[in-house]
Amino acid sequence: MSLGAHDVPAAVRGKAAALGAAGERWLRGLDAEVAALEREWGIVVGSPLLGGADAFVAAATTAGGEPAVLKLALPSQGPAHQIACLRAAAGRSYVRLLRHDEARGALLLERLGPALGDLGLPVARQLEVLCATLTRAWTVPAPGGFTTGAEKASWLAGFIRETWDALGRPCSERVVTTALGFAAAREAAFDPATAVLVHADAHSGNALAVPGDGEFRLIDPDGLFAEPACDLAVPMREWSTELLAGDPVRGARERCATLSRLTGVDPDPIWAWGFMERVATGLLCLQSDQEQLGRDTLAVAEAIAVVRP
Repeated sequence: MSLGAHDVPAAVRGKAAALGAAGERWLRGLDAEVAALEREWGIVVGSPLLGGADAFVAAATTAGGEPAVLKLALPSQGPAHQIACLRAAAGRSYVRLLRHDEARGALLLERLGPALGDLGLPVARQLEVLCATLTRAWTVPAPGGFTTGAEKASWLAGFIRETWDALGRPCSERVVTTALGFAAAREAAFDPATAVLVHADAHSGNALAVPGDGEFRLIDPDGLFAEPACDLAVPMREWSTELLAGDPVRGARERCATLSRLTGVDPDPIWAWGFMERVATGLLCLQSDQEQLGRDTLAVAEAIAVVRP
């Protein structure tokens, strides 16, 4: 295929432009890179796909006629951990990796169906699907070299402290103190003997249907070596509007209990990781001009800061 500037999604162009000279070089060389991969991998690349901002993603077809997806990561988004995770999974709850070239940031993936979040399913059903998919994913052997749950908890604490101050303290000190207390507790609780490979960003947009199968597979793993509760932080932090439409304390407790029942994971670490992720995500949304989403996310944190599951 031949790419024009209009073929690269605006979100990807914007992210590349923010990288300065390296991003501009990546954009200029994208057409040649795609053409080279078409020759080397024997694929035909079709239309770009929308959704993310950290990579150029396009439909592709292999020489054998198999539908696939070509992904070319931005220079700032090295895919080493993603490749290691997908290779270890070999299609078990994760998208199948067909080809890869780590140095070029290139991945050829199986083409899946629609995202869970686009199917119009109620939140309760989406939680069931995510939990079933994650519990299968936790059986994937964890390759070495991944960030640990302890390191993730420490990073979240630092991000929350610094971003809260930088944004003029947009939520109460009580919320931040609670999040930092949870971070310290989960950092101390890290145990490599019980840690698993976790996806670390398992929201409903990253779970795609397997055509004709009834199951879902995860895409775009961040990849951590952590306790399973770390993965359940993401469904805990999502759907703030639904929680705010009712009693957020009751809704959050019910969601935590549901996640625990569906996975067998203790509710206390689910609650702790979920609260940390909620505060960090709310601050990140405010930082990136997603004002309403950030306010809603932090409003739930304010409501539940003094309660436990």
